[in-house]
Amino acid sequence: MPDPVEIAVISAALPATLTFLFQRVERLLSSRGAEPEGDVTAPDALAGSLQLPLQPHEDRLRAGRRELELLRDALANYASGQVPTCTSDQPLLRNLTRLRGALEDIYGQHLTFEGEDRPASGPFVHQKLTTLTGEATGMDADAISGNARVVQDVGTVDAGAKLIGMKGRRIGPR
Repeated sequence: MPDPVEIAVISAALPATLTFLFQRVERLLSSRGAEPEGDVTAPDALAGSLQLPLQPHEDRLRAGRRELELLRDALANYASGQVPTCTSDQPLLRNLTRLRGALEDIYGQHLTFEGEDRPASGPFVHQKLTTLTGEATGMDADAISGNARVVQDVGTVDAGAKLIGMKGRRIGPR
């Protein structure tokens, strides 16, 4: 269930939010859905910066495909302009919030809009490990810029195991 604050903030930039999220779901459900998407224009209301190209996690896309189809169908008339968008339309706002959550999971990036009290838009990793016996790295990249976040929950780390949050050349902005 979406947080009322999230709904209020999403509704402040409702047309741009709807367009951006709907374009992403249409792309993911197209024949090119699993391919990286580099030509993405983020709305001005997006807080933070996305790591481009948007690269969907194929297993998460497969697992969430049915939900994405349902959300696309629920939002299609709004996106086409057949039904007006209104900030008091609770089903619209709930479906947008659900779509954002599904897209964040598939892309591994937060999609945050101005004024929201949540991590800024950008890549994130949340690893949940019961026991670490070898090596686990949250993020390893040559160029990530903008906001990047790694959360690692590890129950037990065996002797000789190695846990790395982030490593690489230039993760943050220059």
